[in-house]
This record gives sequence, structure tokens and C-alpha cells, in this order.
Amino acid sequence: MLRDFAAIDFETANGERTSVCSVGAVVVRDGQIVDRFYSLIRPEPNYYAWFCRRVHGLSERDTCEAPLFPEVWRWLAPRIEGLPLVAHNARFDEGCLRAVCACYGLEGPDVPFHDTLQASRRAFGRRLPNHQLHTVAAACGYDLTQHHHALADAEACAVIALHLL
Repeated sequence: MLRDFAAIDFETANGERTSVCSVGAVVVRDGQIVDRFYSLIRPEPNYYAWFCRRVHGLSERDTCEAPLFPEVWRWLAPRIEGLPLVAHNARFDEGCLRAVCACYGLEGPDVPFHDTLQASRRAFGRRLPNHQLHTVAAACGYDLTQHHHALADAEACAVIALHLL
């Protein structure tokens, strides 16, 4: 059972994995949430595609004065150092983290990524109508009211991981 980890979620401004515009992270130690982190990020490249704005509601106005990823990473990296990472659809979030670290010449974490989406498919199979984050969170007893806010999504992911991993 996974009891120490960090759940992480990125939102992007456009179709580029480097265009992270917000990050949420929830640190779990001994099965308890002990820390939460959220930050807006000025994306790279710095433009917003309509389909991304429609999903998370962020725009240039929200991030025009936000820090660049290297500054956010200086705050976030010590919080999650050495912890396995968990994400819902981990390929996306791991891809974002690796791409944005590479973009800025930063060393990303060398830790395993666990995927609550895959865990949900194994655990619930066809008993759920879909395996979207809000659906799985509800099945695990968590009411995700701010879906696509990076911190809310990271917290939902942490709750799912505590149930399924």
C-alpha cells in the first residue's frame, strides 16, 4: 500500500506539454495529507488555446505576472523530494513535468509515477460509467467540486491513491 507520496496535477495553456500554467501538489505521509501547494505559472510558450481555457478557465490575464516554472520548481521540488509521484492519467502529468524541466534545463525528479487512472480501471472496471477524475473521486468518497483546478485535482488524486494504491 502506498502511504508516502505526492499527488501532482498540471494544467496547460495550449497543446504543448511545456505550457504548464498551474500546478497543484498534495503531499501524503503515513497515509495523511500533510502539505498542499498551488501556483499559477507563466506558460512557455505563452499563449492560451481556446480549448484549454474552456477546460480550466485560466487565461493570459491570470498568469501574466505569475512566476516562470523554474521559480515555482524551487518552491515545489523540496516538498516532493524523494517521494513517488501520483497523477490521474500520469502520462500527461509526467510528460508535462519532464518537458517543462527540459525546456528550462532543470533536473526533474527521478522517482516512479503511479497512475490512478490505470488503478481505477483495474479496481472498478465496468462498474463505473467512466474513469474520469471526478467520477473516480466520487466512487472513493471525495466530492470534487472544482474539477480542473490543479490543487483540487491533486487532492482528489491523493484520495483516490489512498483508496486504490
